[in-house]
Amino acid sequence: MLKKNVLRNKKDFDVIYRKGKSVPDRYVVVIFKKNSLPYSRTCFLASKKVGNSVQRNRARRLMKEGMRASGIKLPDGYDFIIIARKTICRVKCHDVQKSLKSAFRRTGVIGK
Repeated sequence: MLKKNVLRNKKDFDVIYRKGKSVPDRYVVVIFKKNSLPYSRTCFLASKKVGNSVQRNRARRLMKEGMRASGIKLPDGYDFIIIARKTICRVKCHDVQKSLKSAFRRTGVIGK
């Protein structure tokens, strides 16, 4: 992922949490909001509720790989925060991939 495509500023996070829409699914929660940029930005989060650092890092890796493998094309002009749920700990990548597809389909910003 390019540096410009990653959410990093606290202000951006605060705005997305306050004004964005969320779509929960079995293993992930997707929060999204339209931005005024010609590209989309993404962030993958796993809180301490998921587990220790090893489990949180695995959750982030699973979400990133699920996005890559599923071929989801994110539209330009949106910010996405993808949050892991506790249930992601003992699942395979394929299950996370299906959960991501389902959540993004229900956002209404992508087709399929």
